[in-house]
Amino acid sequence: MCCNLKRRFLLLYATQKGQAKAIAEEIWQQAGTHGLEADMHCISEVDKYNLETEKDPVVIVISTTGTGDPPDTARKFVKKIQDTTLPADHFAHLQYGLLGLGDSEYTFFCNGGKTVDKRLQELGAQHFYNTGLADDCVGLELVVDPWIDGLWLALKETFLLQKEKEGMSSVVNAVSGSLSAAPHVVHELNLSSEVQNLKLEDEGERSSDVLSQKLVDISLVASTRDTEPSLVHSVPPVSHSALNIPALPPEYIEVQFQGTHGENPHLSSLISEGTTFEVPVTKAYQLTREDAIKTALLLELDVADTAFDYQPGDAFCVMCPNNVNEVEELLQILGLSEKGEYFVCVKVKQGTKKKGAAHPQHIPERSTLKFILTWCLEIRAIPKKAFLRALVECTSDAGEKRRLQELCSRQGASDYTRFIRDSNVCLLDLLHAFPSCKPSLNLLIEHLPKLQARSYSVSSSNLYQPGKLWFVFNVVEFPASPARPVSRKGVCTGWLAELVAPLLHPNKNTLDTKGGSSSTVKIPIFARPDNTFHLPADPSVPFMMVGPGTGISPFIGFLQHRDTSTAEVAPPKYVQDVIRLYAKEVARVLLKERGYFYVCGDKKHMADGVSDAVVDILSMEMETDKLEAMKILATLREARRYLQDVWS
Repeated sequence: MCCNLKRRFLLLYATQKGQAKAIAEEIWQQAGTHGLEADMHCISEVDKYNLETEKDPVVIVISTTGTGDPPDTARKFVKKIQDTTLPADHFAHLQYGLLGLGDSEYTFFCNGGKTVDKRLQELGAQHFYNTGLADDCVGLELVVDPWIDGLWLALKETFLLQKEKEGMSSVVNAVSGSLSAAPHVVHELNLSSEVQNLKLEDEGERSSDVLSQKLVDISLVASTRDTEPSLVHSVPPVSHSALNIPALPPEYIEVQFQGTHGENPHLSSLISEGTTFEVPVTKAYQLTREDAIKTALLLELDVADTAFDYQPGDAFCVMCPNNVNEVEELLQILGLSEKGEYFVCVKVKQGTKKKGAAHPQHIPERSTLKFILTWCLEIRAIPKKAFLRALVECTSDAGEKRRLQELCSRQGASDYTRFIRDSNVCLLDLLHAFPSCKPSLNLLIEHLPKLQARSYSVSSSNLYQPGKLWFVFNVVEFPASPARPVSRKGVCTGWLAELVAPLLHPNKNTLDTKGGSSSTVKIPIFARPDNTFHLPADPSVPFMMVGPGTGISPFIGFLQHRDTSTAEVAPPKYVQDVIRLYAKEVARVLLKERGYFYVCGDKKHMADGVSDAVVDILSMEMETDKLEAMKILATLREARRYLQDVWS
């Protein structure tokens, strides 16, 4: 009878080198300790399972091989579900959770899992658990372990909901009895006792690692079922779970306020990459119309009086400050508005328990508080879980403290992803959302990362216009959201746009409408070394350029360098579609003439589509399959004849 009470789920794996299989076997082994039964098969064993008729939840573990293909064991499965004649509700009955394995060193990260996940969704299947994407580059366990930990509760809730929908209370009662290891059968079971008996138990774990559901009142469950979680509000199961939270990071920084006399260090002392040049902005143009979705600007810098040198296709970095209003707001919340101009001395705390504690290299040993918050710390950084854990100790309100604990816990991993990471929440957002949180200055220095310089592509040729440097950028916009009610511009692009506003609108009220030297603005820049995005050394070698929007930036310099003006105006369309129109020319240049192919612009929505188009062209022109074409493209990448300058 005990065996019959175990709830079954289908466990499929698709592996190339054995990792996906090993993880599936771990899930299979753990299932029994949770009162569940995993029916495990390789995804290629199509005679042992049938997704078309599967009623139980399905768990899929799938790796990625080559440059983004599903593993060989999944090729037939993928081909089958990609049949375009399948109706949109083909898998409407299916509930599944998917764990994808990949390596971010490769262009198509976790593409095997993403391909299956996307297609199942298109065919009507529903997630009962969020998709996990594990990165072998940083360690699969960082995603795999918490994903498996959360799987058991998701499965049990799915079984419970299934039985509630079917009205089979007796079966629900039996499931509850098996999961809670009750010595007798409870004939009258309400929802609150059912939730009490759903426990997550990991044998072999320490008692502090046991994840459990608290007893909750039935009316509370009913009232919160339809309530959506938010940054400041949680719902079951997270709100009623015993939490595994990270250990409190030891403090290791000591801050001492000093007088207001002295000078801040030069910006060049903040970087180790090379020489910093403060160069004037001589011209600014808005390339888009006022009603355009994005605002694109072109800036001209005067580098004539510096040793800054570049080639077309090079990139360079702009050192930018944090938004002055955000710095002032942060000082106010911290209660330090009156000490912004005070110099502070930053030292390592004596007796700290932090191993290898050292003075942060990006923090001057002596500078004003405002200088540190403006030029040294990335106050817009998405807080990591260790930072949230530290903020718990600075929060006085019990409810706020609990929610911060949830967001940094293993049980609240999906909430962290949704309301912190994916929502681009920063420290200021947290301090507004949790007003009783009052962190110390040393905590900010310990946990906020270095304010990074922003990289841009050069849009000019030093032969065509000596002493000048052009670059093009979109002003980044972060619209307001429920988790972050304040809209913001990008740290650097917003600063640059505000800085050059007098040049863009000279007729508006400015300090110097004549454009004299008093209105000249300067920005600090430095070269970014080791760039390979350059023109072929041999000018007779043909090349193609692909770059929609601001992706054309480096190609302006390419064309200037060849003294060529062959640009043709074409109606707006996807660049990968244009590439396909010239399939034979693309194949000829790459395969016969050993030419080069350059791609610049957005990775997710453009560069990947372009490489897909090139793969299709190579496959068609060489009359080979797609896998072989992808191998050829990989060879071109290795030979640095297919070059990308892309961003996410």
